Amino acid sequence: MPKSDPHKLCCGDCGAGRADYVAASAVSEGVGALIRRDHPDWPADGVICRPYLRRYRLDYVQQAVAEEKEELAALDRAINATLDEEEILSKNVDQEYRRRLTLADRAADKLAAFGGSWRFVGLFGLILVAWITLNSIALLKRPFDPFPYILLNLVLSCLAAIQAPIIMMSQNRWEARDRLRAEHDYNVNRKAEVEVRNLHGKLDHVITQQSRRLLEIQQIQTALMAELTAATKPRRTAARKVKR
Repeated sequence: MPKSDPHKLCCGDCGAGRADYVAASAVSEGVGALIRRDHPDWPADGVICRPYLRRYRLDYVQQAVAEEKEELAALDRAINATLDEEEILSKNVDQEYRRRLTLADRAADKLAAFGGSWRFVGLFGLILVAWITLNSIALLKRPFDPFPYILLNLVLSCLAAIQAPIIMMSQNRWEARDRLRAEHDYNVNRKAEVEVRNLHGKLDHVITQQSRRLLEIQQIQTALMAELTAATKPRRTAARKVKR
């Protein structure tokens, strides 16, 4: 830093003139942070020579690209760790339900399934027809259940009394299975909502950081283009004068 002007910040041997200095207020925030990292005493109203500033701008762009790669890699690692370490809630509810069934429950379900099928209706209809036929035609002399078929009514009443609770037990188990499935769906949906919310938060953070860095990089590029244009303009003017 030159002793003649304590507000200057220069490389020391670039030989820059006063016109090649840039005020600290014109330096972007990210580049200014890099400069103050190496020169903590650089004041807010200080200046810096353009060659020195150009070096810090290049360092900032390289650092921004490296940080961007590291953040994307960290996000990828976090997502992979979540997939590997977190418990997977999705599972086959039917298999878990079948594991909980006892032998009596399985027998009741089979009886209920058979009682609600067309096979049972057809078989029971054949039994009724055979019962009535035997007691009305084949055994007219000595029927074991004469008209009005009181024994048949008793059998049907007993069958209905036994079949009703079996069907109700089976329906209760179906309700339990539906309740288990609803709880499982709720847990899966809740976890998915939390994971999606966390993922959106991470992506919003990354996008915000990317937008800020891209804006600063664009500002640096614009400044460099302006400096390049200003540097080449006198050369073009001199070349035109020589041609004339």
